[in-house]
Amino acid sequence: MSAATVSRSTSKRKAATPARPRRRLGPPAPQPLPPGLPRAWYEDHNRRLKAMRLAIVLLDSGNYLPQQATNRRIRSVASRIGIHRPSAVTCRAVRSLLA
Repeated sequence: MSAATVSRSTSKRKAATPARPRRRLGPPAPQPLPPGLPRAWYEDHNRRLKAMRLAIVLLDSGNYLPQQATNRRIRSVASRIGIHRPSAVTCRAVRSLLA
């Protein structure tokens, strides 16, 4: 083998790959709610969002069963993550999401 062949084979360069755009971590940006719906719809919508956030935190902390998610535990998790104290209806919604 000649020296030119050896140097050519060892100095292969990889093609430069274009930089990928970074994905945004965290929750998606909030979208505006549709106007003109009754107030009860907005209250129910926000209650479901709160219940979903609480259920995710409970699952991450190892509470997988609705029996483990007492009102007291759900409310302590809410205060720990900075959410207002959930009502009994919201706690019931959290347990239904865990079921």
